[in-house]
Amino acid sequence: MASSRLKYLSLGVLVFQTTSLVLTMRYSRTLQADGPRYLASSAVVVAEVMKIITCVLLVFKEHSYSMRALNSVLRQEILHKPIETLKLAIPSGIYTLQNNLLYVALSNLDAATYQVTYQLKILTTALFSVSMLGRRLGVYQWLSLLILMTGVALVQWPSESASGPEKEALSAGSQFVGVMAVLVACCSSGFAGVYFEKILKESKQSVWVRNIQLGMFGLVFGLFGMLAYDGERVRESGMFQGYNTITWTVVALQVTITPDT
Repeated sequence: MASSRLKYLSLGVLVFQTTSLVLTMRYSRTLQADGPRYLASSAVVVAEVMKIITCVLLVFKEHSYSMRALNSVLRQEILHKPIETLKLAIPSGIYTLQNNLLYVALSNLDAATYQVTYQLKILTTALFSVSMLGRRLGVYQWLSLLILMTGVALVQWPSESASGPEKEALSAGSQFVGVMAVLVACCSSGFAGVYFEKILKESKQSVWVRNIQLGMFGLVFGLFGMLAYDGERVRESGMFQGYNTITWTVVALQVTITPDT
């Protein structure tokens, strides 16, 4: 009974966190404020740093708050196993791309459309699970996925509420960019999630150690992306330009929901 209540409580907290992230991220990308808007690439980098710190603290707690044990675990599981660590480079790079795409999507879509469309990651995860893990889905599961696809298609059905051809064209173009960003993010989420699950099943490493490895590569990829696309703006105003309470809330919610899922 207690276990069942804990499951429902965890589900409720996850739903609340996910919904809060979407609404807060959308608000942060459309908020009209003085000065420059914060860089999405910078927020991804900061989130990766906070994920690494969070996971290191969890490993520290698992080993009875012993610095010696923490140092030993990190050295043995990361430095002394370079091949195992390098396996996480692929999903980490995909997760970094996905996180940047979600900012693009929420900059061009309303929260409701984004939330419904992003549920297609359930479909992509199922397809990759079948192809990579050899899982079998029943008739009702395939039917559920079909209903999901139909619902997403209906959400994207064009409406007639535009006020003027110029605004309609601009809105359509913006929405197309947002939808494409979500679709690519769904595919990357499905593949990276199943790939990560496969790695976890094939090794005995702690999930927190694996997330530290993910975060390390994610930080490298994130820094590279930030310097490649926003390097000039970072040099001019710093990577924390435009940061405010809402921005830090978005980053904190990302860390809470994903060490990396």
